[in-house]
Amino acid sequence: MDTTNFWDVLLWSFWFFIWIAALMVWFRCLIDMFGDHTLNGWAKAGWVILLVFVPWLGALIYLIARGRSMAERQMKALAEQQAAQQDYIQQVAGKSTSPAAQIADAKALLDSGAINQTEFDSLKAKALA
Repeated sequence: MDTTNFWDVLLWSFWFFIWIAALMVWFRCLIDMFGDHTLNGWAKAGWVILLVFVPWLGALIYLIARGRSMAERQMKALAEQQAAQQDYIQQVAGKSTSPAAQIADAKALLDSGAINQTEFDSLKAKALA
């Protein structure tokens, strides 16, 4: 009967974890390389050759050579995404950007008869607050 002891399972689990982590780093390098618009085609081709034929060494070299700009690109993309999300939330919430625009919108509703004078006064006070 062949039994696997605890230490063999632990060792295989460790190597499996290392393998998955290395794959994640390798794919992150590829994604970053193709998302970088400052690299020209020849530079991307060189990095692809390095990453495909010598994957783990290529990923290590890529992280050393381009790690700082990799982080800067990721932070810039995150900031753009957050700004787009804020714009979307403001657009969906229907908030005007300025109190004058909010008052003008309320005045248009008052003129159309959709709201009465007290509701207009309430909206105006809210916009000015």
